[in-house]
Amino acid sequence: MEINRRDLLKAVSTSSVAAAGVVVAGGLLKPLLAQTTATPSSTKQGEMLYRTLGRTNEKVSLIGLGGHHIGRPKEELESIKLIQSAIDRGINFMDNCWDYHNGGSEIRMGKALQNGYREKVFLMSKIDGRTKKAAAQQIDESLKRLQTDRIDLMQHHEIIRMEDPDRIFAVGGAQEAMLEAQKAGKIRYIGFTGHKDPVVHLRMLEIAAQNNFRFDAVQMPLNVMDAHFRSFEKQVLPVLLKDGIGVLGMKALGANSILQSKTVTPIECLHYAMNLPVSTVITGFEKMDILAQALEAARTFKPLSQEQVAALRQRTAQAAAKGEYEKFKTSSQFDGTAQNPEWLG
Repeated sequence: MEINRRDLLKAVSTSSVAAAGVVVAGGLLKPLLAQTTATPSSTKQGEMLYRTLGRTNEKVSLIGLGGHHIGRPKEELESIKLIQSAIDRGINFMDNCWDYHNGGSEIRMGKALQNGYREKVFLMSKIDGRTKKAAAQQIDESLKRLQTDRIDLMQHHEIIRMEDPDRIFAVGGAQEAMLEAQKAGKIRYIGFTGHKDPVVHLRMLEIAAQNNFRFDAVQMPLNVMDAHFRSFEKQVLPVLLKDGIGVLGMKALGANSILQSKTVTPIECLHYAMNLPVSTVITGFEKMDILAQALEAARTFKPLSQEQVAALRQRTAQAAAKGEYEKFKTSSQFDGTAQNPEWLG
């Protein structure tokens, strides 16, 4: 299996990766790795830090609000209060998805963004459709639920299979719907997400390059354990930086699994992710104390030294070696589109 992954990595790294002057060796993108250790500059307003989203001029909060968690509270009003409290405290990056809680997360966020809150945020959502028809329908449904006439960043969701890029960029594929929606002013920027394997991300970037398209943002797992197993940090991050693509980090706590290893604290997890050259670290909170924890991580963040980074990696190396605490990479339990293939169209 590992041999196949190395072969695939070489196969999909012939255009956008090669153009960046990157040599693939042993499954790692060697020449650009040093760049991933440079923490980007941030500007501070109040208690929140802000960074630029890739080659755009958009300023986004270092902490992004995770859309799935916002649909978990039993009471809708609790979710609305959480969202508005986060915005009031400086979080302006809103993550969501067409399929979260069967649309419930978007509905709640749409209600929370009324009364002037929509103008204060950078709104992102995702679609699952792989065909033009399915994607167009999901884009329109997201706009309606979110009660807005535009979504700042729309992303192709769960790029986790090698065939996903081919379907999306095929004639009659989802990318056609994305481009038409962008031209119509329904969406501003286009990106994609995935959590399975860096090889699939590289293929998505490669197929996009073959179609003369460059994404504005890419979302992927970036956490203290990722460096040791199927590493997005080592294999994908350098390519995004070279191409000026905005980096959206997610699963900083590994869907809370990393904490179960008892090797790191929540703040250490968030600080590690913030230390990477990301635009924002998307993290979920369904309670006020978890929101407070995320805000505290942003307030206390200072760039980590190489020694501090090395110490965190060494502390987690054994637990991280086989992906035991990154189940989104090694199991299907986080694969919503695998459990609901009809969403793909």
